[in-house]
Amino acid sequence: MLILGLESSCDETAAAVVRGRGARGHVLADVVASQHDVHRPFGGVVPELASRAHIEHVIPVVDAALTAAGVTLADLDAIAVTCGPGLIGALLVAVQTAKAMAYGAGKPLVGVHHLEGHMSAIYLEERAPPMPHLALIVSGGHTSLVLVTDHGSYGVLGQTRDDAAGEAFDKGAKLLGLGYPGGVLIDQLANGGDPQAISFPRAMLHKESNLDFSFSGLKTALLHWVRANGVPGSPASTATTAVAQTQSMQDVCASYQHAIVEVLVRKTRAAVEATGVAAVQLCGGVAANSALRAGMAQAGLADGFELFVPKPSHCTDNAAMIAMRGYFRFAAGGRDELTLDSRANWPLPHATPQWVRGA
Repeated sequence: MLILGLESSCDETAAAVVRGRGARGHVLADVVASQHDVHRPFGGVVPELASRAHIEHVIPVVDAALTAAGVTLADLDAIAVTCGPGLIGALLVAVQTAKAMAYGAGKPLVGVHHLEGHMSAIYLEERAPPMPHLALIVSGGHTSLVLVTDHGSYGVLGQTRDDAAGEAFDKGAKLLGLGYPGGVLIDQLANGGDPQAISFPRAMLHKESNLDFSFSGLKTALLHWVRANGVPGSPASTATTAVAQTQSMQDVCASYQHAIVEVLVRKTRAAVEATGVAAVQLCGGVAANSALRAGMAQAGLADGFELFVPKPSHCTDNAAMIAMRGYFRFAAGGRDELTLDSRANWPLPHATPQWVRGA
C-alpha cells in the first residue's frame, strides 16, 4: 500500500510517502519544513506563528514529497494525517489539507493519533520489537510508559503528572539562556560536563511501583540554582575565569540532563521488571538525546531486554511515522469521514486507562 502522511501538530510541517508491506514500511520520500528560525527569538513555540508557517509551507511540502517519491495523488491508496493531540491551530492546517486532497482525489482518509505515530516510527527500520513490548514515549508534550500488545492495542503504565521530559529540557535551556530548541543544545554542552557536579532532585524516583513521572520540580530547582548563582558565563555568574565559566555551563547542563535521564531509565527498568517484556522501544523527540540512548542501552545490557530506537530524524516530529501508522490502521479497515476534526487533547486510543500491576 502507498500512503501519503501529513504532520503539523506543533512546529514541523511535514509530508512523507511510505510504501507499507506486511509489518514494515519503506520510505519513498520524507520532507520536513522546520520552524526553528521562526520561534528561536521567543525561546519556544508561539502557536499563532506556528499556524501561519504551516499554512505557508504545507502545499510546497506535499508537492515536494510526491515529486521525490515519483508518485501522484492518483497512485495513493490512502492519505493519513495527524489529527491530535497538539496545537489546535497547527493541527487544523494538515487536517484540512488532507481532507481536501482526499475529497478531490477520491482517496480514503485516515486520522492518526500523534503518539501512535511515534510508536510506529520503529517499523520504518530494519529491526522492530516483537509483541508485546514496552514503549517509552518522550517528547516536548508527552512522557509515557506504554505496554504495546498489538498495533492499536495498548496499556498505559505511567505518564507525566505535569511537565514532559522534552518540556523540561526546553524550559531549562531557556532559563540558562541557551536558545531554542533547547534540548539539543543541552545535550551538546552536557558532553563536556560533570553529571555529578550539581545535585538536582529526582521526583518520584524511589516510588518505582508508581510508574508516573514529574519534572516540574526539577525545572523549579534549576530556576532557584540560577537565581542563586547566575547564568554561567553571564556578568552575574560566580565563576571567576573564562574556563571556569565555560565548564560551569557544561556541568549545569550535564547535571540537569542526568537528572532527567536517570528518572526515565529507572522507571523504564521498573516497568520491564513488572511486565516481564523482553523488548523496549524508545520514541519521541527526546529519544534522539545521546545520554538517554546510552543510558537505555546500558540498562538493556544489565537487565536483559533488547532496545529498539528509530534513527534520529524519525524520533522528532515527521510525517513518515504518521504514514506508517496510517498504513497499519488502513490495513486493519480504519477509515475516517470528511467530518474528521482536530483534537488538541486526546488520550491514547484503544488504551486501558491505567495498567495495574499483576492484572
